[in-house]
Amino acid sequence: MNIDDGISAKRSAWSFGAEVAEAFPDHARRSIPWYRDGHELICYLSDFFVAPDSVVYDLGCSTGDLLKVLAEYNGHKPDVRWIGLDKEQDMIDRARKTCAGLDRVEFCCEDILTCALDASDLIIAYYTVQFIEERHRQALFDRIYQALNWGGAFILFEKVGAPDSRFQDMMSCLYREFKQRKGFSSEEILNKEVSLKGVLKPFSTAGNLGLLERAGFVDVMTIMKYVSFEGFLAIK
Repeated sequence: MNIDDGISAKRSAWSFGAEVAEAFPDHARRSIPWYRDGHELICYLSDFFVAPDSVVYDLGCSTGDLLKVLAEYNGHKPDVRWIGLDKEQDMIDRARKTCAGLDRVEFCCEDILTCALDASDLIIAYYTVQFIEERHRQALFDRIYQALNWGGAFILFEKVGAPDSRFQDMMSCLYREFKQRKGFSSEEILNKEVSLKGVLKPFSTAGNLGLLERAGFVDVMTIMKYVSFEGFLAIK
């Protein structure tokens, strides 16, 4: 099934590997409201958490675009370690090209559910957790909380479900119309939805807050919201 220029997928089998890595930046920008604005907001928030010797993680870094703008924005802090993790080698290869020439930016092809995390001041998951099996999410959030230094931050952006069916119908309709305005055909929109069945499993706002609270986070707030897309800031 055709999803977008250069991207195809089968039913319930969406993947971030293979040809998706090359087409992903443009596809994400057109598919996710305020995608680049979210990157910009995270840069501004990093001023509060990134020290000259900090370690910063981007979990599910895809093509490295977020780490690139973060490293450039914080270029006056030359000893920060910027670490991008992704389990898709094609994404890691593309990320290394994206950030070629930037000092102290490193990418590792590892599963974020099992890899070790060094003590960090900032950890980011930008539309990543929604693709992780539900049964593994709490353990991931627990590990993130443990890895953060006191006063460090976890920035989480997710597609979220609505609190009831009426709101969900409204949110789904608005999102389909958004994608049409971005140039996707009705067939491409339907094909993407079919390919994501059983793969994309968003929690509600309350569900994500529950994960954060059970992990130990007390100070949590929403920092961006567009219908079914939400960004959270959690401080340890």
